[in-house]
Amino acid sequence: MPEIILRQAHKNYGGGSPDAVKGLDLHIGDGEFMCLLGPSGCGKTTTLRMIAGLENLSGGEIQVAEEIVDCVAKGIFIGPEKRKMGLVFQSYALWPHLTIERNTDFGLRLRKLPRAEREQRVTEVMQALGIEQYRDRYPSQLSGGQQQRVALARMLAVNPGILLLDEPLSNLDARLRLDMRAELKRIHANFGTTILFVTHDQWEAMTLATTIAVMNEGRLQQIGTPDDIYGRPANRFVAEFVGSPPINLFDLADGHGNPVERQITNYLAACLDVTPVPGSVGLRPEALQVAPDEASIPAENFRHAAIVTGILPTGGSWIIETECGDQTVFLTTTESPILSGGDRIFLHAAPTAFHLFDAQGERLAKADAQLAAMAANAT
Repeated sequence: MPEIILRQAHKNYGGGSPDAVKGLDLHIGDGEFMCLLGPSGCGKTTTLRMIAGLENLSGGEIQVAEEIVDCVAKGIFIGPEKRKMGLVFQSYALWPHLTIERNTDFGLRLRKLPRAEREQRVTEVMQALGIEQYRDRYPSQLSGGQQQRVALARMLAVNPGILLLDEPLSNLDARLRLDMRAELKRIHANFGTTILFVTHDQWEAMTLATTIAVMNEGRLQQIGTPDDIYGRPANRFVAEFVGSPPINLFDLADGHGNPVERQITNYLAACLDVTPVPGSVGLRPEALQVAPDEASIPAENFRHAAIVTGILPTGGSWIIETECGDQTVFLTTTESPILSGGDRIFLHAAPTAFHLFDAQGERLAKADAQLAAMAANAT
């Protein structure tokens, strides 16, 4: 399957509008399942449409396999119909007057494949997606999840080297979304297709992708595995965007602040030789622990007194809302908490739980090694 390379890809729609995509360098490997993740308007769909050939680049170039398919400077543009890519959008775009079989073999008929070959390919794909029993029905007779499988089958039937998916699960309910995520992972494993999946749903990206590219305001913020994106966010934006409940952030740049921020500043000053001083610090809710008193907290851990202000069950886990000084801090637990509103507790976190960012919001990577060394020495 082909790889896709974007070099300084740039898109501007003119009329004084800001750049939709700004100098994007991106490599999508052969057989990779990559998710473009980001908020609405970040440029992820524009990027997909440029790869598909539905949008022309304003600058830079796109290479698919060994071929340049779009480059303004070289005067090259290869149309979408010649890029051998399959597209599935949020709208399934099925032909309502055609049966499921005819919808599925639509692209094969356009390519004038022999009937026997066409029927064999359609049967294989429909069996793989569990929709063969619906081949004589019409789209209006299927559920949303079944229609989505038909849309995928139509693309897979033509055996595209690349499958582009633009938020295809957005119209499905929670259970069908879960089923289709599993289906997409199975498709990727079975067909080995290079997949680019656009979504604003962080959990969709985390559960589906082998690689996630996080975008914001037209720029690539970070690219890595789901574990990289969640466990080592490259900057404050990524840390805030990925995670539910969101990361607890504490601003330290002004040198003063509420009690918990002052205590974090003092803790870090005692533990680390960090230059520059962190502008902000993040703690994931699941990294915070609860203790009834300070005596039970490991000596190397950060700790701060807190008041429980709410217990929020989510089914299988609980979100505990607390107040530290005048700042709300969330933590999560998979054990039913024996707590109630108004209880006084101590929150604590291991040194490796801290995510440190400079005043510009970029990760302070040097601090990670120091925190890890401190935790190792404590054990």
